[in-house]
Amino acid sequence: VQLQASGGGLVQAGGSLRLSCAVSGLTFDEYAIGWFRQAPGKEREFVAAVFKNNGNTYYADSVKGRFTMSRDNAKNQGYLQMNSLKPEDTAVYYCALSSRLIMTTIRAPGYYDYWGQGTLVTVSS
Repeated sequence: VQLQASGGGLVQAGGSLRLSCAVSGLTFDEYAIGWFRQAPGKEREFVAAVFKNNGNTYYADSVKGRFTMSRDNAKNQGYLQMNSLKPEDTAVYYCALSSRLIMTTIRAPGYYDYWGQGTLVTVSS
């Protein structure tokens, strides 16, 4: 199983980036997909997730209204469109898959089965 996150980079505050997560080695539409981020010296935190069944998407309060998560099951890819970026969004962003996600566990990294290697997003002020 491989998850390849890409699309990170350096952007000015207020700018946008689109992260992609390419998945191979499993049946993608059988998994919920999530994005997490980890800033230097901080714990990994939940950003967004979309369920496998109904496609419902959930966001951390800190990104709600600015980030949009989507998935393309035909392409085995997940996406995170990030707009109105802020310096506090600077972090390594990770995509992850879960076969057992429910509402009460979407923010818990331990409920995700597979992780990508991360892509660095740096937002300058």
